[in-house]
Amino acid sequence: MRPYVLTIAGFDPSAGAGVLADVKTLEASSVYGLAVCTALTVQTDAVFERVRWVPLADVQDQIRPLLARFEVGFVKEVGLIEGLLLLLELLQWLRAQNPHIQVIWDPVLQATAGYKFHPQPDPQLLQATCQELALIAPNRPEALRLCPAATTEAAAETLAAQCPVLLKGGHAAGALATDVLLAAGQRHAFGAPRLPHGAKHGSGCVLSAAVLARLALGDDLPAACRAGKAYTTRFLASNDTLLGYHSRI
Repeated sequence: MRPYVLTIAGFDPSAGAGVLADVKTLEASSVYGLAVCTALTVQTDAVFERVRWVPLADVQDQIRPLLARFEVGFVKEVGLIEGLLLLLELLQWLRAQNPHIQVIWDPVLQATAGYKFHPQPDPQLLQATCQELALIAPNRPEALRLCPAATTEAAAETLAAQCPVLLKGGHAAGALATDVLLAAGQRHAFGAPRLPHGAKHGSGCVLSAAVLARLALGDDLPAACRAGKAYTTRFLASNDTLLGYHSRI
C-alpha cells in the first residue's frame, strides 16, 4: 500500500503549479496524493490574472472527511491562502486533528508572472507559524520577504531558528543551482547543473511535493531533500517549455 499524503494548495488551470502539479509529482513518486483547494486562479504558465480565495471553513470541510478516512501523516501546505493568520489557524487546526502530523510549508508570496499575493508578514505571526512546521521551503526572494536581512543566507538562518529550512537555489547565479537545507544545526547542500532552458512554471511546488513524498516513504529530512532535488532536476530537463513533464522514479 502506498502512503497517503495531502496537499493543500491553489488550483492552477495550466496544471503547472498548485494541487494539480503536486498530485502529478506525488503519483510519480509512488505515494497517493490527496488534494484540497485553497484558491481558484485565472492563469496560464505565463500570465496571472486574478485569484478567488476559498474560505477557511470550506478548506477545513474539504480536509475533514479525508483525515477521517485516510491515514495521513504528511501534509504540504502551499502559501496560496488568503492570509498568514488564516494559515496559522489552519496549521493549528490540523495539529488538533492529528498531533503527529508533519507539515511542509511552501510559501507562495508572488506568482512567476509577477502577481503579489501577500505583504511582508508580521514577525511574531511568522514565528508562530514556523513553530508548527516540519519544514519551510522558500526560494531566495521569498526568504528575504519573510525575513528582511542583509543576505538571503542570513534570512534563512533566522527562519532556521524556528524550524528546518530548505532554501531553494533557482534564483541564484552560477553554473550550479544549489538548494541548502538548514536543520538541527547542520547545513546540507544539494547542487545540480543550471540548465539553459530549465525555467519551469511551478518548479517550487514540484520540489516541495517530491520532498514530501520521500518523507512519507521513510527518508530522513536530508535524504528527502536530496531525492526531491534529483526529481526536480529531471522535471526541469524534461523539455524546453515552461510546463515540465513528470516521470516515475
